Amino acid sequence: MISRRAFLAATFGTVATAGLADAPLVSLRPVMRTVEGDLTGPRMRQSLAEVIAASELTGHVGVVLSDAKTGEVIDHHDADIQLPPASVTKAVTALYALEALGPEFQFETRVVANGPILNGILDGDLILAGGGNPNLVTDDLAVLAERLKESGITEVRGKFYVYDDALPNLDEIDESQLDYLGYNPAISGLNLNYNRVHFEWKKQGADYKVSMDARSETYRPAVQMARMRVVNRDVPIFTYADGGETDEWTVARGALGNGGSRWLPVRHPAIYAGEVFATFARSHGIALSQPREISALPTGDVVAVHQSDALSRVMRDMLLYSTNLTAEVAGLAATEGRTGQKRGLRTSALGMTQWAKTRAGISATFADHSGLGDASRISASEMVQLLNADGAMAQLRPIMKTIAMRDEANKRIPDHPVTVLAKTGTLNFVSCLAGYLRTQSGRDLTFTIFAADLEAREKGKRSGDEQPFGSITFNTNAKRLQQVLLQRWAALNDTAP
Repeated sequence: MISRRAFLAATFGTVATAGLADAPLVSLRPVMRTVEGDLTGPRMRQSLAEVIAASELTGHVGVVLSDAKTGEVIDHHDADIQLPPASVTKAVTALYALEALGPEFQFETRVVANGPILNGILDGDLILAGGGNPNLVTDDLAVLAERLKESGITEVRGKFYVYDDALPNLDEIDESQLDYLGYNPAISGLNLNYNRVHFEWKKQGADYKVSMDARSETYRPAVQMARMRVVNRDVPIFTYADGGETDEWTVARGALGNGGSRWLPVRHPAIYAGEVFATFARSHGIALSQPREISALPTGDVVAVHQSDALSRVMRDMLLYSTNLTAEVAGLAATEGRTGQKRGLRTSALGMTQWAKTRAGISATFADHSGLGDASRISASEMVQLLNADGAMAQLRPIMKTIAMRDEANKRIPDHPVTVLAKTGTLNFVSCLAGYLRTQSGRDLTFTIFAADLEAREKGKRSGDEQPFGSITFNTNAKRLQQVLLQRWAALNDTAP
């Protein structure tokens, strides 16, 4: 059985940015040599502005380096220009959620029996009730169905309902994104497989065999609520239509080749989860009717429960795999936890904005909790201020992703003495990195590197391309600059704490 972490890595992993061959990087130690191509030579003596200019990035670059202990600013460039933070937003959301809900908080998914149970027969309705768990996967529903069987129920005479109103329902996180992007799914109180369905195709003669399934670690049950038709055209690649309780997709024959697969977003996640749960219940001899949504949860006996990992683990995986759904659910749940009321996404993001102002004295604006949209604004200095706020490093640093130090060929430098724990953020023509750097001598530094060309981004959105022309080059150059700055800072500030 593949681990949950392996499943996440397979579904959310990204290919490493190609070719940093033109990036001169610092050596492991700040030995002032003048070897050609070594930043510790003449390039080390360049100003920060000159180093940034050499990156050939268009748009704006905002940079701040500070001492994590004292907050003293050590290095900065255009530090007060507010830019979209992309997925660096998730670091803000993690702190917001952990402080609102507590690190041990767990999301619950329940199976509720609404009626008397006699000799294994439920004379009433069965409800699959979501509690917002963003990490619920198919294998979890298999376990939940097993627990339903263990409860003694063998027959359900009433209807089968799904309840998803524990959180607000949204068809997608960011309406400006393309319909078929799997990382822009619906939000619901009952989520499954990050609200994505697996579409696979294989050429058979002159036609294609297609399948839609809810695969996770060990199971891949076919689903009927997401449907795909192959259509004779070249563009657009995909079209989507809402079938009421089904997702109706078409795909261009000219784009399919011999075979392949990709994840597509699910717009009716509660129905999706209900169908998969019914499949597993049927395997235990418990026949359920077609799932139907209800807006109010009736009273009844809880006959099976699934609990998520503790929130601290959920947030750690969110920062590692940058799962947008997890961020939005965590933010929505945090706002409800703080206010006692369910809020919509934009209102909830406003709540996080107000919290950040109080928590760290910053004037940033957040439009969502994941950074998928580009309407959020925060400056590099404000981000560092938040990362340096009282108790923030103690909560965030242990759950942040390790950023490897790489050489000029983009190869990981083994046993590098510098530790960087941070959150990345990437949109077309936006590339961000923020977190904590520990030098070889143990000095802790806080940094933010924001790069964004908003004019190019708007032009790219108008093109309708998933990866507009120039976006890959921009993001490659930005990641190259991140490595140059991190290794430069590590060398120049390697003093005892």
